[in-house]
Amino acid sequence: MNGPRAASAPELKAQIEAERAGLPFLVLRDGEDRQRIVTIAAGTTELWVGRGPSADVRLEWDEEVSALHAQLEMVRGECTLVDDGLSRNGSYVNGQRVHGRCHLRDGDAIRFGRTAIVYRRPGDAAPEATALATETPAAATISPAQRKVLVALCRPYKDGGSFATPATNQQIGAELHLSVDAVKTHMRALFEKLGVGDLPQNSKRAALAERALQSGAVSSREL
Repeated sequence: MNGPRAASAPELKAQIEAERAGLPFLVLRDGEDRQRIVTIAAGTTELWVGRGPSADVRLEWDEEVSALHAQLEMVRGECTLVDDGLSRNGSYVNGQRVHGRCHLRDGDAIRFGRTAIVYRRPGDAAPEATALATETPAAATISPAQRKVLVALCRPYKDGGSFATPATNQQIGAELHLSVDAVKTHMRALFEKLGVGDLPQNSKRAALAERALQSGAVSSREL
């Protein structure tokens, strides 16, 4: 997943300079892991985000982003993310899928497809919110091997049945040609990364699957 990580000194300097300009801006990393800063110019009323050439914020490296994925709407200095079902894989703010409109605040973590973006509005929040600009959403820290395990765990939810239960370690191991011990190791890491490590043992697997699907770490298309 492409997303903001701990910034290098030159990248941090670029963010500070963007803050000093006093205009809202977006911080993201492109397909070559280079930081990009997109300043929202004064007088802008809307920006379209997408993979296609007509998008204002173009994420052409991300195949999970639709040609026109979502809209950023600016009204009197306030920014709202609008996704009315136009995108195939949805838009997420702070890990929650957007259904319709979501008012953005300084430091909000946005995700389109597999690309994470941080919305910044200088002067809008306390200093601790500013620190979010270099934080990575939990899903971005999941390794490719862990992600395969997570998808396999959620496989029984493919048809959206309300009585579905997560795949067992044996089922996951059989699908991925892994030993049960290897699956258990990945599962322990996933419990911590998605914040369900403190739940009772008999609740962890269902909570992990639910969080993965709700946050978009696993999309229904992958199942």
